[in-house]
Amino acid sequence: MLRPLEPAIIYLIVGLPGAGKTTRAKELELSAPALRLTPDEWQLALFGDQNPPDKRDLVEGKLIQLGMRAAELGTNVVFDFGFWGKDERSALRWIAGTIGARSQVVYLPIDHEEQRKRVTTRFATTPHETFQMSDVELTQWRLQFQAPDEEELQGTHIPPAPLDHASWSAWASERWPSLPDIYTVAAE
Repeated sequence: MLRPLEPAIIYLIVGLPGAGKTTRAKELELSAPALRLTPDEWQLALFGDQNPPDKRDLVEGKLIQLGMRAAELGTNVVFDFGFWGKDERSALRWIAGTIGARSQVVYLPIDHEEQRKRVTTRFATTPHETFQMSDVELTQWRLQFQAPDEEELQGTHIPPAPLDHASWSAWASERWPSLPDIYTVAAE
């Protein structure tokens, strides 16, 4: 396969709802340029305002597979997922490396009051583009969120896969059931 001159960049947009992730992803889509993959848009197109939580991981897995293939072909990709957990980010950074792409974590922090204001305003002005979120959900999600550390932001180190998984690809295919465990470390 003919490789592009420069490796593609996979941007992982990290943050809580209302942090400005999709706005930043749309900026990167134009400036990078990049293929932008936003699960909320796909969820709304496929399921309307029902937002079935049991389908989210399946949608994300297929978007990851599509995005990784695009990056393998030399196209920059923006994953506008939120990526609340360090393991999610580590897995995708590792997979990016196996396909010859670079990765960059883009973190958008937001305080609770500003988040609440933005989420409320967004739903009031564009209810067809988002899902309603309660204060209880926002608080629970904030407790679950793992902010990226300096190593992640600089892209300097990817920790080993959890001990109960043979690789980050295996971990990712369990996390996102529609993502096949097909990624392996390229021969040096």
